[in-house]
Amino acid sequence: MLLLIQQNAAAAQEIVDETISEEKTLSIFNLIRDGGLGGQIIIALLFVLLIIALYIYFERFFTIKAASKIDKNFMNQIKDNILNGNIEAAKVLSASNDKPVARMIEKGISRIGKPLDDINKAIENTGKLEIYKLEKNVSVLATIAGAAPMIGFLGTVIGMIVAIHEIANSGGQIDIKLLSDGLYTAMTTTVAGLIVGIISYIAYNHLVVKTNKLVYQMEAKSVEFLDLLNEPV
Repeated sequence: MLLLIQQNAAAAQEIVDETISEEKTLSIFNLIRDGGLGGQIIIALLFVLLIIALYIYFERFFTIKAASKIDKNFMNQIKDNILNGNIEAAKVLSASNDKPVARMIEKGISRIGKPLDDINKAIENTGKLEIYKLEKNVSVLATIAGAAPMIGFLGTVIGMIVAIHEIANSGGQIDIKLLSDGLYTAMTTTVAGLIVGIISYIAYNHLVVKTNKLVYQMEAKSVEFLDLLNEPV
């Protein structure tokens, strides 16, 4: 009886070891390697899109972050110079600050003496150009966020077609292992596409929030400048 129990335990342990061994063979690298040329091309394309998305995100993030930093005393200095009639000093101060807000104020200062509507229009046009610069390549992130999952699904469809083709060539007999391998490989591209799409989507929305915050700052400073011109002398 004891010998039988030991034999059963040994057999169970062998089954567990075989299961663990089989599970260890399942890796992303193997799935990509065994996915055929079509699947490998899709994965490579998604990897390139991920690199592009990350580059755009970090490049725009640091650009927007730098653009939003401006001296807190900037508007006070502009106000003092204008109220004292030192327009040229205000213009030089604005030109020395390489920020979107400073460029808008500089454009407004250069229009002092003209009707207020003309000044407001000049500031608005400058602001639109600055926003356009800030949003450079951000739309590419939105495109990647939408296209990556579809590209991944395309890889899945290709993988399914290949798996079915292999089954058809085997005489119509369903080989469960062959079918499961094909499904694993096919789903890998979908997972990769979703990962790239999700990362790009989050990055895009974060940049939109950061840009909108800077736009509100620009609007607030332009209104403050226009109010300054409306103050009675």
